[in-house]
Amino acid sequence: MREVDLAALESALTDGATVIDVRERDEYAQVRVPGVTNIPLSEFVARIDETPTEGTVYVVCAVGGRSLQAAQYLAGRGVDAVSVAGGTDGWARSGRPVESDA
Repeated sequence: MREVDLAALESALTDGATVIDVRERDEYAQVRVPGVTNIPLSEFVARIDETPTEGTVYVVCAVGGRSLQAAQYLAGRGVDAVSVAGGTDGWARSGRPVESDA
């Protein structure tokens, strides 16, 4: 399974890539990478039709464990999916911009 770093995610976002955040809704509401779509891992299989099948799909979670599971699932379905190492926690710690519902 492919993993990318935060710099690759930042570049992909600039290029308009699809990024899915698989953290639960409450985590997503607290802090998130701007421009990501929330499909919680607990709902991922049921909502798989919301995931594009073309192009690279970037998957992010808090630190990288759940995103790796989701990316592996997508790859098994023939999707070019990558997990983002460091996740949202690393993104926020690095000083990159975040969004919040708070």
